[in-house]
Amino acid sequence: MRRFLALLILVSFFLINSLTEVSAREWETLKGGNFIVYYRSGVPEDFVQTVMDSAEDDFKQVSENLGVSRYQSWAVEKRASIYIYSDADDYVKNGGQAGWSHGSALIATKTIKTYPSDEGFFDALLPHELGHIMLHEVVGKYANIPLWFDEGVAMYQEKAKHIGAQKIVQESLLNGQFISLTALSDMRLYSNSDQATVKLFYAESASIVNFMMTQLGEARFYKFCRELKENTRFVDALPKIYMHIENLEDLNKKWVEYLKGK
Repeated sequence: MRRFLALLILVSFFLINSLTEVSAREWETLKGGNFIVYYRSGVPEDFVQTVMDSAEDDFKQVSENLGVSRYQSWAVEKRASIYIYSDADDYVKNGGQAGWSHGSALIATKTIKTYPSDEGFFDALLPHELGHIMLHEVVGKYANIPLWFDEGVAMYQEKAKHIGAQKIVQESLLNGQFISLTALSDMRLYSNSDQATVKLFYAESASIVNFMMTQLGEARFYKFCRELKENTRFVDALPKIYMHIENLEDLNKKWVEYLKGK
């Protein structure tokens, strides 16, 4: 019996190590100052290098946007990881992602998953996903924030930012489809969510965060994020940082007034 157990342990050891080695061979690596890019062997190396260069540039820009530019870099052991799968099928099947997704960010491990795509990869997807990760570096990985705030901050990092979003939101006010901040805060998005609703959700998220950044002041926005870091609930942090804004209804009112005044 002891011999059998010893043999079983030995076989298990070799199997685990073999699987680990096979898994390791599936990825090539490129290491930078703030990122490690893992990529499939078939992904063009010039694309991988562009991803690394763009990620480092975006790191600086997002840091500045979030008011943390004094933090020049992540420590080597805390570098973020970017996994570039071969294509959409590889990304969905082996990356465990939804079919409609082009990229995703795992906050807890500072990991971005994606694949080579021409659909705004460098202008939108990469800075967007990095925005998610860096926002939670500021407010904490488990901060109590609404989804619209998380997505709005991420969209603010995109090169096009809120271009087009403002028009969509203003049209929703006119046709009666506008979603108030209270309702927006209760929303959850799923793979089968109505596309028109999803589009409006993201447009409003981009619009309200842009309003908070540009109209209520960047300095206050930074302070607000740091208040959230203290495990303060989103609705409780509002009146602590923003004068004359007691709750989501007050913030919604000022935002709508701004939209109608444009």
